[in-house]
Amino acid sequence: MRVAAVQLSSQDDVRANLLQVSERVARAAAGGARLVLLPENFAYFGSETGKRAHAEPLHVEAGNDGPIVTTLRSLAVEHGLWLLAGGMPERSDEPERPYNTCAVFEPNGRLAARYRKLHLFDVELGAAGSYRESAATTAGDEVVCVTVPGEPALVVGLTVCYDLRFPELYRRLVDVGANLVVVPAAFTQATGKDHWLVLLRARAIESQCYVLAAAQWGRHGERLTFGKSCLIDPWGEVIAQASEGEGVVIGDVDLSYLADVRRRLPSLAHRVLR
Repeated sequence: MRVAAVQLSSQDDVRANLLQVSERVARAAAGGARLVLLPENFAYFGSETGKRAHAEPLHVEAGNDGPIVTTLRSLAVEHGLWLLAGGMPERSDEPERPYNTCAVFEPNGRLAARYRKLHLFDVELGAAGSYRESAATTAGDEVVCVTVPGEPALVVGLTVCYDLRFPELYRRLVDVGANLVVVPAAFTQATGKDHWLVLLRARAIESQCYVLAAAQWGRHGERLTFGKSCLIDPWGEVIAQASEGEGVVIGDVDLSYLADVRRRLPSLAHRVLR
């Protein structure tokens, strides 16, 4: 299956961001992608107050959708593809703390799955800044995979950004059948330059999965993000990667190759501690 990761430089203008999303998804579709991943904060990258104001509910079927979800459904239908909508603000029971949600839309526009980010980015990076995602975000509590039909089926494990640092989550996803794991992200420049590709390759190698990562790039107010969206195979090879700026990464997921890797080096079957 051909898949794509969209690299953006989203700002605090939802309408402008969604126009960029529409353009990049169309480009991915023209390149043959059947599954497209958007980065974290694709619709809004600004203040926490603004994020709360733009939080939307997620309904299975189209109904009283906000502008973000309306656009996502329309793009999935227009291009006939699976659209994985990075991290978006989803309303929670605490209006001041929406979820950071990866929403998955089928080619018919129906919501197929939602994953609410488990691990929240509360860190002190010294000169590179401090972050308290938990102050304005409600954490999720479920591990989520979604099945994309095919022969064989693509089983997609859902994660968001900081989740990348927790290999136990990826083990759980593999245990429930994942053969592709997606990582929509807004990795900081400070951490990304040292850790982004190292962690992505490690997760691919140890999980013997494809990893598709869609990143934010550039300056967003006072924050700098690293970019380098990519597709990595189960051997840890980077088979497609974005350069600087906005763009689209396109590559093929070959499940026969994945099965061969797992057969030749059956490390998943050799696990002792579970």
